[in-house]
Amino acid sequence: MFDLTGKVALITGATKGIGRAIAFALSAAGARVVVSSRDAGRCQETEQAIRDAGGEASGFPCNCSHNDQLQALVDHAVATYGRIDILVCNAAVNPHYGPMSTVSQEAYDKIMNTNLRSTLWLCNMVLPAMAERNDGVAIIISSIAGLAGDSMLGIYALSKAADMQLARNLAVEWGEHNIRINCIAPGLVRTDFARALWEDPEKAAKATARYPLGRLGEPDDIAGAAVFLAARSGNWVTGQTLVVDGGWAVGRGA
Repeated sequence: MFDLTGKVALITGATKGIGRAIAFALSAAGARVVVSSRDAGRCQETEQAIRDAGGEASGFPCNCSHNDQLQALVDHAVATYGRIDILVCNAAVNPHYGPMSTVSQEAYDKIMNTNLRSTLWLCNMVLPAMAERNDGVAIIISSIAGLAGDSMLGIYALSKAADMQLARNLAVEWGEHNIRINCIAPGLVRTDFARALWEDPEKAAKATARYPLGRLGEPDDIAGAAVFLAARSGNWVTGQTLVVDGGWAVGRGA
């Protein structure tokens, strides 16, 4: 049910945190993986680390906010492994922490271009070839920030709520071609991306108190959900947002 032998996965934002954990998990399940981020050195290091662990990988740098680099990434994956069976859109940014009333246009555009527009464009580049084979999976990494109002993460939350709707729309558009598109909405995970929210002991304790499981997430906590959605285990799941949050969403009123 969870075997990905023979599959090819492309993961953006794959050299740190959740993306890296997903890349290793998909590789451990048997997939050949193309790992990408803006940092060429990290791409090379992640590729080598997966190979050292017994997997097959190829690293390729890409800034997802540029369409030409997205196309080059897709072309590299196809040239290297022949096709893309699993697409994981994980790359995201959040240059603004504060009320929406104080966001600059530059920060707004950067968040929306990277977190939403590039995901749509990348799907539009990859899904047609999946449709020709009548098989494929796309996974968009969203966030629980998209499930509730937030006074300090409003624009980021807006982009992540839009990711969930994007998955629903794409699932309807591409379902007839046996392509499944879903979101994963992680809670607060101990990554560099979210460091400002958990590194301070007082902030971390306050955040942890909101999680019924009594701890924050780790990148590997999200990786298993990606394997589930990518493999035969998720064959009848599409258009959904799988919340992986240690119980935050159900315990917010506690």
